[in-house]
Amino acid sequence: MLEDVERWLSTRSWSAEDRPLEKLMAAKRSTGSTVSVVLPALDEEETVGGIVAVIRRELMTAGAPLVDEVVVIDSGSTDRTSEVAAAAGARVVHRDEILPRVPALPGKGEVLWRSLLVTRGDIVAFVDADLKDFSADFVSGIVGPLLTDPGVHLVKAMYDRPLGAAAGQGGRVTELMARPLLNMHWPRLAGFVQPLGGEYAARRSLLERLPFPVGYGVELGMLVDALHLVGLDALAQVDVGVRRHRHQDGQALGRMAAAIYRTAQLRLARGHLVRPSLTQFERGERGFEPRTYAVDVEERPPMTEIAEYEERRAA
Repeated sequence: MLEDVERWLSTRSWSAEDRPLEKLMAAKRSTGSTVSVVLPALDEEETVGGIVAVIRRELMTAGAPLVDEVVVIDSGSTDRTSEVAAAAGARVVHRDEILPRVPALPGKGEVLWRSLLVTRGDIVAFVDADLKDFSADFVSGIVGPLLTDPGVHLVKAMYDRPLGAAAGQGGRVTELMARPLLNMHWPRLAGFVQPLGGEYAARRSLLERLPFPVGYGVELGMLVDALHLVGLDALAQVDVGVRRHRHQDGQALGRMAAAIYRTAQLRLARGHLVRPSLTQFERGERGFEPRTYAVDVEERPPMTEIAEYEERRAA
């Protein structure tokens, strides 16, 4: 198995610099592919506008029309996320307006799943809306292999994740939960540097066949399911440099880890979750007080099973 991972690392790991924009534009013209960029957003008014502006300025011009649409899916922001994103040039869609017959559940995966109904690109790139110092390489890097190699179906970004001034200390849930799970149970995926990273692109033909965990387990679930659907050689990763973003506190990370473990458990056993909740502790007036949170237990079916999606494809 280690030999498979080493071979994969040498043939399916690249740098964004390996595919300059001119090469990507030539490949896009020759294949006729269209590209959608989706930003799931919840209270991200400080960063979402800058990300959209970079994409429009560098990847949506007459000279370099790599991206055909940039869509921000607002999942219930209470700040000015929608207004800022729209002013920067994004099409803004509110989560609850998509597929209204199915009540929306809270969670990132829910937003990504619904985004397939309001985008049209043959290739869909997901980018988190809290990135700081955003570079267009985050988009062109992950889209590039999909445009130039028909055998690639999903591409994850890889990057350094500093924690404050400490280099390489970000991605704590990755190192403490996701990486051990993948190495022990899906060792062919052990070569992914950032398996939980929010920047990745895939062919719509793959995404529409995948179930989507509604919460933080969506990235791990997508990797595992894609491995089974299309195989390791259809998966790739691209180095895009450094990722800076807002960091969660320890308790929030614990809830994320629980959701990711639940996603893995379901894929290992396809059975029930013994205890679908997580109890954490906070110091209060009477000492440490328990706080219990539900762990995401819902998954959305592949989009090809949704009648509205099939009707839209046929139109």
